[in-house]
Amino acid sequence: MGHRLSKIYTRTGDRGDTGLGDGTRVGKDDPRVEAGGTVDEINSVLGMVLAEDPPEAVRACLLDVQHDLFDLGGELCLPGHTAITPEHVARLERTLDRFNADLPPLEEFILPGGGRAASACHLARTVCRRAERRLVTLRRSQTVGAEAMRYLNRLSDLLFVLARVLARSAGAGETPWRRREPPPSGRRGRDG
Repeated sequence: MGHRLSKIYTRTGDRGDTGLGDGTRVGKDDPRVEAGGTVDEINSVLGMVLAEDPPEAVRACLLDVQHDLFDLGGELCLPGHTAITPEHVARLERTLDRFNADLPPLEEFILPGGGRAASACHLARTVCRRAERRLVTLRRSQTVGAEAMRYLNRLSDLLFVLARVLARSAGAGETPWRRREPPPSGRRGRDG
């Protein structure tokens, strides 16, 4: 393999456009660029989770996901290219089932938290949901592989389960959400 990144800056995007993998120039706010950038953001947040030294099974899983996300980014960067396959989705489902099998069933919503690694995993989950929304927007005007959407949907579920696993392994537990009643009408707070 040659030197792909021998020069980091190119100045070609100084006017607000960028190149896709096929050489097409588009605005940096193009839906395809927005979707790819959000996938890259998930990958960066997963790097934060990995920096917290998670259990080996979680580490191995997230490293696989990071490689998949690079593949997905390549798919989004190159119109007409498909990198994410049904096997990618099936692998996430098997992994999700394996990690979820050891967790107690949820009876209510939980608040994001549970230690640094679990919190970063929750953040990755929310960025993943945003990436799904960006793909929906992109699919309204351009062709995107169907498996890409399925992959992100399963990934957000997996990241939720991994956040629970990480909270438990850190001994931080989970905080259930509780509905708070609004103050009685007519009562004002101190500032009111």
